[in-house]
Amino acid sequence: MKKGIHPEYYEATVRCACGNTFKTGSTKEELKVEICSECHPFFTGRQKFAERGGRVEKFKKKYGMD
Repeated sequence: MKKGIHPEYYEATVRCACGNTFKTGSTKEELKVEICSECHPFFTGRQKFAERGGRVEKFKKKYGMD
C-alpha cells in the first residue's frame, strides 16, 4: 500500500436507535444507525410499523374516487 493516501481505519462503535451497540471496522470512530439486525423486521420476524398504504390509495381516499 502507498503511504499517505489511505484513510485511518478504526474499531468503530455502532449505536442503533433501539439501543443496541456493537463493534465493527470503519474509517469513522462512531456510527449511528436507525435500524440494526436486532430490530429489523426481516431478522426478528415481527413487524414494527403498521402498514400505511400507498400514495395512490391515499389520493383516492382523499378525493373519494373509490
